[in-house]
Amino acid sequence: QVQLVESGGGLVQAGGSLRLSCAASGRTFSGYIMGWFRQAPGKERAFVAVISRSGGNTYYADSVKGRFTISRSNAKNEVYLQMNSLKPEDTANYYCATSRAPFGSTYIKDFGSWGQGTQVTVSS
Repeated sequence: QVQLVESGGGLVQAGGSLRLSCAASGRTFSGYIMGWFRQAPGKERAFVAVISRSGGNTYYADSVKGRFTISRSNAKNEVYLQMNSLKPEDTANYYCATSRAPFGSTYIKDFGSWGQGTQVTVSS
């Protein structure tokens, strides 16, 4: 099992930026595909971004493409989400998660371990 802890959330004005971090425990971090998901009140948890084990491949939800960047440091056991040009509709609790499925999955069911989430609130 891998333990995940997100940080970096907060309140930001529309158009601003935040950088989320996810710290993972364990010795097998590089063996996991890592993803970011988000959930707003009253809404289902939704895919945001995913990154391959080596960090060489990424994929984004259309709603964040061009604004968000996912990256990882296997040496530090961390994954990041740089969020630029934030919009009020980005307001949500953001979660990182791990997957051992083939790269490319955006389905929640393919991600086994989850962090506790970090809240991002974007004011208009």
